[in-house]
Amino acid sequence: MLELIGILLFALLIGLSIALHEMGHLLPAKRFGVKVTEYMIGFGPTMWSKVRGETRYGFKVIPVGGYVRMIGMLPPAPDGTQRSMSTGRFAAMVADARRQSAEEVGPGDEARTFYRLPVRQRIVIMLGGPTMNLLFGFVLFAVLLLGIGLPAPSLQVASVGACLPTAAQPSGQPLPSGECPTGSAPSPAALAGFQPGDTILAIDGAPVEDWTAATDWIRAHPGDTVIATVDRGGSPLDLTVQIGEATRPVYDEYDQETGEVATVGYVGLAPTSEWVTESWTAVPGYMWDITVRSVEALISLPVRLYDLVTGTLLGGEERSLDSPVSVVGVSRIGGDVAAMDQPLRAKAATFIGLLASLNLFLFLFNLLPILPLDGGHVVGAAYEAVRRWLARITGRPDPGPVDVARLLPVAYVVAGVLVAMGVVVIWADLVKPISLG
Repeated sequence: MLELIGILLFALLIGLSIALHEMGHLLPAKRFGVKVTEYMIGFGPTMWSKVRGETRYGFKVIPVGGYVRMIGMLPPAPDGTQRSMSTGRFAAMVADARRQSAEEVGPGDEARTFYRLPVRQRIVIMLGGPTMNLLFGFVLFAVLLLGIGLPAPSLQVASVGACLPTAAQPSGQPLPSGECPTGSAPSPAALAGFQPGDTILAIDGAPVEDWTAATDWIRAHPGDTVIATVDRGGSPLDLTVQIGEATRPVYDEYDQETGEVATVGYVGLAPTSEWVTESWTAVPGYMWDITVRSVEALISLPVRLYDLVTGTLLGGEERSLDSPVSVVGVSRIGGDVAAMDQPLRAKAATFIGLLASLNLFLFLFNLLPILPLDGGHVVGAAYEAVRRWLARITGRPDPGPVDVARLLPVAYVVAGVLVAMGVVVIWADLVKPISLG
């Protein structure tokens, strides 16, 4: 039941993200006087709609996006007619799109077309959608960091490892008999007498600020003998620790294994976790880290999609956690989060972090400089501004709006590719979904 609630709730929040994106286009378009005829969430047949003023608002059957229809998105042909300058299938599609765009412009609406707006206003309209996703993501990240917090290791010991890790037993677990495996030995923490519940206060008399600092120091001092001061039951206690050596994985700045290993100092302690909230100043830095990872994900998207098809769908391999996901997949992950055997605070943090990261990804994805994405329209408007500026400083006539209709074949191809990618990923989400369990 919790899983179903999580799926529905996350689907609704994705719908809210889409609605805010389209609202980011709608509001400045109306503010600049463009006639907006439709504001729709989803694609396909209309489930519900209502006309308010000159705009029809509604929901469609397929909730994988949305759109705002503004009149005059395409300028007339440069020769003043609606005919195409060439023949062929794509040329016919361009001519048809031009005709439809012209038919949307009724008597008296000529001055309210999108293409007649100044370049800066067109850019504001097209950037409005991604900006809304960015702002929504910022709010969600702020709620996460300031209101809920993130789990961080405390200085209290949760468990004491029994044995030194080996290649055969990297976890350091003992045999069923309680003895350490051949080639291993009791861990330094076990030999020193650490107990769960101890709180580390100092190492060799130097106060310990946090668990990460203590771990970094231990990893850098294999073989040293130190005095660890702990709080046990409200009283300080000194424990003599001979730091051991262990071969451990090397992690990158995102706590992901790099595939390399290193011999480092090892004691054998695991910390408890505590929830730590941050200040407003931490939000931009945290978002920047997520942005860098999102950009890397965008760059590697073709490779990961290829691996999804060849490895998972055709090869029968397990679905990778960094595999591309669709709205269906993300909603199912939301269901997994709701059904996790975790405290409500942990579920809320995962839920909000996932939705915030999704909105940041939508912001970046829509800025890609290709039609029909918002970034493609922004680049077209910027090119027009540069072209008009060059004409002005060289004394040539104003060249007028850029004929974006000529780029429609590119937009159709890109749209077809995006649809195909969406179908593949949705199918993978249905037959081999990513699971957090």
